[in-house]
Amino acid sequence: MNVYDGAHNLAQAVKESEEFKRYDSLKKQLDGNPELSKMLKDFQAKQFEVQAKQMMGEQPGAEYMEQIQQLYAIMMRDPLAMQYLEAQMRFSLMMNDVYKIIGDAIGVTGDLMGMAGGAE
Repeated sequence: MNVYDGAHNLAQAVKESEEFKRYDSLKKQLDGNPELSKMLKDFQAKQFEVQAKQMMGEQPGAEYMEQIQQLYAIMMRDPLAMQYLEAQMRFSLMMNDVYKIIGDAIGVTGDLMGMAGGAE
Protein backbone atom coordinates (compact mmCIF):
# COMPACT_ATOMS: atom_id res chain seq x y z
CA MET A 1 0.00 0.00 0.00
CA ASN A 2 1.40 3.40 -0.84
CA VAL A 3 1.42 6.22 1.68
CA TYR A 4 -1.33 8.19 -0.04
CA ASP A 5 -3.69 5.21 -0.14
CA GLY A 6 -3.02 4.68 3.57
CA ALA A 7 -3.70 8.36 4.28
CA HIS A 8 -7.02 8.16 2.43
CA ASN A 9 -7.93 5.01 4.39
CA LEU A 10 -7.03 6.76 7.65
CA ALA A 11 -9.12 9.78 6.68
CA GLN A 12 -12.08 7.52 5.96
CA ALA A 13 -11.63 5.72 9.29
CA VAL A 14 -11.59 9.08 11.09
CA LYS A 15 -14.80 10.16 9.30
CA GLU A 16 -16.46 6.87 10.30
CA SER A 17 -15.34 7.08 13.96
CA GLU A 18 -17.96 7.70 16.64
CA GLU A 19 -15.87 10.58 17.95
CA PHE A 20 -16.01 12.42 14.61
CA LYS A 21 -19.67 11.60 13.92
CA ARG A 22 -20.75 12.96 17.31
CA TYR A 23 -18.57 16.05 16.99
CA ASP A 24 -19.81 16.74 13.45
CA SER A 25 -23.45 16.24 14.39
CA LEU A 26 -23.21 18.59 17.38
CA LYS A 27 -21.28 21.17 15.32
CA LYS A 28 -24.11 21.22 12.78
CA GLN A 29 -26.64 21.71 15.58
CA LEU A 30 -24.51 24.47 17.06
CA ASP A 31 -24.23 26.19 13.68
CA GLY A 32 -28.03 26.37 13.71
CA ASN A 33 -27.89 28.54 16.84
CA PRO A 34 -26.00 31.72 15.84
CA GLU A 35 -26.02 33.26 19.32
CA LEU A 36 -24.58 30.18 21.02
CA SER A 37 -22.16 29.63 18.15
CA LYS A 38 -20.85 33.18 18.49
CA MET A 39 -20.45 32.80 22.27
CA LEU A 40 -18.56 29.54 21.80
CA LYS A 41 -16.25 31.05 19.16
CA ASP A 42 -15.54 33.96 21.49
CA PHE A 43 -14.73 31.56 24.33
CA GLN A 44 -12.42 29.48 22.11
CA ALA A 45 -10.65 32.61 20.83
CA LYS A 46 -10.03 33.73 24.41
CA GLN A 47 -8.73 30.25 25.31
CA PHE A 48 -6.38 30.32 22.34
CA GLU A 49 -5.14 33.76 23.32
CA VAL A 50 -4.37 32.53 26.85
CA GLN A 51 -2.50 29.51 25.48
CA ALA A 52 -0.51 31.69 23.08
CA LYS A 53 0.48 34.05 25.89
CA GLN A 54 1.49 31.15 28.11
CA MET A 55 3.64 29.70 25.33
CA MET A 56 5.43 33.05 25.12
CA GLY A 57 6.01 33.03 28.87
CA GLU A 58 3.34 35.59 29.70
CA GLN A 59 0.57 35.15 32.22
CA PRO A 60 -2.85 36.65 31.48
CA GLY A 61 -4.30 38.85 34.18
CA ALA A 62 -6.62 37.49 36.86
CA GLU A 63 -9.49 39.62 35.57
CA TYR A 64 -9.15 38.17 32.07
CA MET A 65 -9.01 34.61 33.43
CA GLU A 66 -12.11 35.29 35.53
CA GLN A 67 -13.91 36.54 32.42
CA ILE A 68 -13.08 33.28 30.62
CA GLN A 69 -14.25 31.21 33.60
CA GLN A 70 -17.54 33.12 33.72
CA LEU A 71 -18.09 32.57 30.00
CA TYR A 72 -17.33 28.87 30.45
CA ALA A 73 -19.80 28.62 33.35
CA ILE A 74 -22.51 30.25 31.23
CA MET A 75 -21.88 27.86 28.37
CA MET A 76 -21.93 24.81 30.62
CA ARG A 77 -25.52 25.68 31.52
CA ASP A 78 -26.48 25.10 27.89
CA PRO A 79 -26.73 21.36 27.15
CA LEU A 80 -25.76 21.75 23.48
CA ALA A 81 -22.64 23.78 24.28
CA MET A 82 -21.63 21.33 26.98
CA GLN A 83 -22.11 18.33 24.69
CA TYR A 84 -20.28 20.07 21.85
CA LEU A 85 -17.25 20.96 23.97
CA GLU A 86 -17.09 17.40 25.31
CA ALA A 87 -17.35 15.92 21.79
CA GLN A 88 -14.73 18.36 20.51
CA MET A 89 -12.36 17.34 23.32
CA ARG A 90 -12.84 13.62 22.63
CA PHE A 91 -12.29 14.09 18.90
CA SER A 92 -9.19 16.18 19.58
CA LEU A 93 -7.80 13.54 21.94
CA MET A 94 -8.36 10.84 19.32
CA MET A 95 -6.55 12.90 16.68
CA ASN A 96 -3.66 13.63 19.07
CA ASP A 97 -3.37 9.88 19.68
CA VAL A 98 -3.26 9.27 15.91
CA TYR A 99 -0.51 11.90 15.48
CA LYS A 100 1.43 10.33 18.35
CA ILE A 101 1.15 6.82 16.87
CA ILE A 102 2.44 8.08 13.52
CA GLY A 103 5.21 10.10 15.16
CA ASP A 104 6.29 7.16 17.31
CA ALA A 105 6.31 4.85 14.28
CA ILE A 106 8.68 7.10 12.32
CA GLY A 107 10.71 8.35 15.26
CA VAL A 108 9.42 11.92 15.21
CA THR A 109 8.43 13.60 18.44
CA GLY A 110 6.48 16.79 18.96
CA ASP A 111 3.76 18.35 16.91
CA LEU A 112 3.48 16.64 13.52
CA MET A 113 1.09 19.34 12.29
CA GLY A 114 3.87 21.86 12.81
CA MET A 115 5.90 19.95 10.22
CA ALA A 116 3.14 20.59 7.68
CA GLY A 117 3.10 24.32 8.28
CA GLY A 118 0.47 24.14 11.01
CA ALA A 119 -2.43 23.51 8.63
CA GLU A 120 -5.42 21.84 10.21
